[in-house]
Amino acid sequence: MPNYEDVTAFLGEWGPFQRSVFFFLCLSIIPNGFSGLSIVFLGDTPSHRCLIPAHANLSAAWRNSSIPVEESGGGLVPSSCFRYKLDAIEGFSERGLIPGVDVNLSDVQREGCLDGWEYDRSTYTSTIVTEWDLVCDDKWKNPLTSSLFFCGVLTGSFISGQLSDRFGRKIVLFATMAVQTTFTFIQVFSPSWTVFCAMFFVVGMGQISNYVSAFVLGTEIFSPPVRTIFSTAGVCLFFGLGYMLLPLTAFFLRDWRMLLLALTLPGLIFVPLWWFIPESPRWLLSQGRVQEAEDILREAARKNKVEVPQVIFSPSQLKELKPTKREQHNICDLLHSRNIRWVSVTLWLVWIVLSIAYFALSLNTSNLHGSSYFNCFLSAAIEMPAYTLSWLMFRCCPRRLCLFSTLFLGGVVLLFIQLIPPNLNPLAIALEMLGKFGVTTAFAIIYAYSAELYPTVLRNTAVGACSMASRVGSISAPYFIYLRSYSVSLPYILIGSLTALSGLLSLLLPESYGMPLPDTIAHMQSFPG
Repeated sequence: MPNYEDVTAFLGEWGPFQRSVFFFLCLSIIPNGFSGLSIVFLGDTPSHRCLIPAHANLSAAWRNSSIPVEESGGGLVPSSCFRYKLDAIEGFSERGLIPGVDVNLSDVQREGCLDGWEYDRSTYTSTIVTEWDLVCDDKWKNPLTSSLFFCGVLTGSFISGQLSDRFGRKIVLFATMAVQTTFTFIQVFSPSWTVFCAMFFVVGMGQISNYVSAFVLGTEIFSPPVRTIFSTAGVCLFFGLGYMLLPLTAFFLRDWRMLLLALTLPGLIFVPLWWFIPESPRWLLSQGRVQEAEDILREAARKNKVEVPQVIFSPSQLKELKPTKREQHNICDLLHSRNIRWVSVTLWLVWIVLSIAYFALSLNTSNLHGSSYFNCFLSAAIEMPAYTLSWLMFRCCPRRLCLFSTLFLGGVVLLFIQLIPPNLNPLAIALEMLGKFGVTTAFAIIYAYSAELYPTVLRNTAVGACSMASRVGSISAPYFIYLRSYSVSLPYILIGSLTALSGLLSLLLPESYGMPLPDTIAHMQSFPG
């Protein structure tokens, strides 16, 4: 309704009701950050080489020389996927020949790792890579694991957005939290990579869906000043807090099954939040359920100890709600008229590129120089000032300027990484973290910006559709990292260029700074702004 915020102004902006809902909604975001990037540790690939079986009749010299060396990163390292043919070197060993002296190793035939692999256990007790040997000929399965998770997120975004607009924000929020927790627990007992991926797909369906539902629920409950804090700094800082807990937990739980078990705990702890988080009164009004909306507002007034008007909604406002009650909206309405269609398509393109950049940089932490735990923690910690900046910018600056400046910063910085000499790894890491800072700030801004552009009757579907479009980027993000095998600089060149270009594209979007939230499609700002 156009006058919803004026009608509910009697509640105040920051009473006990708003504070409790703000805190509990933010609290429900922590599991998303805690588990969303767990594949960084669950699927990391430790150093490995072909296993030489203990029963092989080899002298110490031949056992030490049984793995050929290959050039990698400007130096020679033992091969990860080949060994010298075992029958041949056993024969050389039995005859007492010395490798490199009596036998030219370059003339010895090679074979694959027929007896499996031995892995460096100094960092991990086990990962899904060591569990199911996702290396060499099967190394394609590792990025596919991440992509299947994000395919689940895409599917969940598509389904949950429409379910939330149809059945309510609250019920979908808790249903998707239950799905995520239950199937993560089942994942612990996966007997094979195929079963693990099937469960991971379902976990992905629930993972982002509860984030979007909580985000939209808070956006619709709070007044504009609190809404700005919630949609930028609030949910994002709690997501970042969960993300920071991931490497800390993984540091103490080096076995992938134990780490997965730990990821299920937050979902159980947050069950009591059902009794503290209300349904969105805005959504109830859009469905014509006026009495339920009034009951929530009266309960909120009681908690805030303020007087409730005898009549909250006038007869003329209730009359305006009647056609809305019968009208059903779905994802097709995002492309129905020219104005909403161009807003949607532009946002989807920007979301796709942002998702590629964010998840590629996050998943790349295990490939950076130094400890994977420290690099992941640093990648998470850099998000905290980024989210704080997003709140400050969103509070004071036009939305298009906020989005353009952060996207362009992230893109340009990533393009400079290729110019850093190999001996200056700390500088390269610093630039990558600065790029992550810009991309993360933009990600926080675009969530809130998208929610402001769409009307109440479509807001959850629209934000879910944007999230769904971004999964095209997250699904492909692992393969951007895979390009490192061809050139270390190639991922940075592609990601940096796409991010900078998407910043320019964002300038076409309508401006929503200082505008009331639209409640119907007709109230939306015009494209281009």
